[in-house]
Amino acid sequence: MENKSVHFRNLGKRGYKETWDYQDQLFQEILATKVSNRKLEKPVATNNHFLFVEHPHVYTLGKSGDLSNLLLTQDQLAAKGVTFYKSNRGGDITYHGPGQIVGYPILDLDNFFTDIHKYLRFLEEAVILTLAEYHIKGERSEGETGVWLDVGTSFARKICALGVRSSRWVTMHGFALNVNVDLGYFDHIIPCGIKGKAVASMQAELGKSIDINEVQQKLLHHLGNLFQWELLPF
Repeated sequence: MENKSVHFRNLGKRGYKETWDYQDQLFQEILATKVSNRKLEKPVATNNHFLFVEHPHVYTLGKSGDLSNLLLTQDQLAAKGVTFYKSNRGGDITYHGPGQIVGYPILDLDNFFTDIHKYLRFLEEAVILTLAEYHIKGERSEGETGVWLDVGTSFARKICALGVRSSRWVTMHGFALNVNVDLGYFDHIIPCGIKGKAVASMQAELGKSIDINEVQQKLLHHLGNLFQWELLPF
């Protein structure tokens, strides 16, 4: 039974571990429904969720990431007020913090399309279309997920990182778009494990602070058009 309704919630400022646990709860509920549906003559619809959140300073390492890409010791992390977590998402190391939009789609892709490659491209496309509204040219970089600026030049820099997990076509984790984020925190990691490439933000590109709520609304608009979903409040 296909269900394109998506329950939306903006969590505001919320810790990484607390949000991860909440994501996992929603994720496990969808998986449980899918498992129980196998025994039902009339399967019930699975739920879909989408979360926005802004995390306090945190570095997270993907399940296949290299810990050496974190350039700080535990004492240095504590001194800077930054937490660190090993995550079960894909990808390597990244930073989350104030001024960054983090989007977490917890979707049953059986409700949309069963294609992880297409799913990742849709997340990137929503960001690219949103950036275009601010006259920032976001691009894809071959072999590297996320959204980049000035691809193919010595000034290539990443403005949005992606890292997801999926099981039985149910997704969690997602994307992080740098809006007004302090880019200095990226100096203490090798972002996404990719050496020699810089990181960008909308604020740095435009030379002014950007309204995060406005960017979120634009992202929701483009995601809705791409996934053809209907947003519902929690």
